Amino acid sequence: MNLQKKKTYEVIVEKIEKFFLNGKLKSGDKLPPERELASRFGVSRTSVREALQALEISGAIEIRQGGGSFIKTSEVQLVSDALSTTIIQAENNLVYEMLELRRALEVESVSLAAQRATSADLEKIRQSLEQMAVSGQDAEAGVQADLHFHLQIVYATHNKLLINLVQTLTERMEDTIRATRKHRFLDDDRYEDTFEEHKEIYIAIASGNAQEAKKLMEEHITRVRRELSETFLLTFE
Repeated sequence: MNLQKKKTYEVIVEKIEKFFLNGKLKSGDKLPPERELASRFGVSRTSVREALQALEISGAIEIRQGGGSFIKTSEVQLVSDALSTTIIQAENNLVYEMLELRRALEVESVSLAAQRATSADLEKIRQSLEQMAVSGQDAEAGVQADLHFHLQIVYATHNKLLINLVQTLTERMEDTIRATRKHRFLDDDRYEDTFEEHKEIYIAIASGNAQEAKKLMEEHITRVRRELSETFLLTFE
């Protein structure tokens, strides 16, 4: 996945913004409903909802509970000026919330994996770790190796419901890992630190030490959340 590729909702925001540019909408006008926008743009209603939320935060529209979305201003500059900051804030919030969810799911997953992982499961986790080690400063290779490492741990739980749930979150997990690695690796020394964190988790799983694996995973995700929280505060002070 290209780091420069725009998110679906960002594209939708731009499409909606064109209504302003073309003079099709004015202050007080109502936007088409989510279902119609999703059909028009060929996207999911979830993506449309994210776009509308971004526009509401920017002050361009007002979302009325049960009443739809209404234009608050016809001034293009307001949307253009606020859009970049809005997208950054929305992305940061999503990343932070996803890390909270990942902590809830992965701390339990790693504990189960330490108790249930087969030799085949351990080999797959180890291979992901090796891929992470050789990825070096290849950002995308590192993201994929990191993602696979965490997914293989979930697969090693052999809990079908948990696996199915995490699979539905894979794209969000990938985005979160990409964002967190980007922030963490502003300092080159963090490559080795991050690898060691994952290596220790693998060793705990391979040793069948559920409590240690659980502790290490919680520390890992909590550390990332704390670092990102500090970065976000500095960004928006």
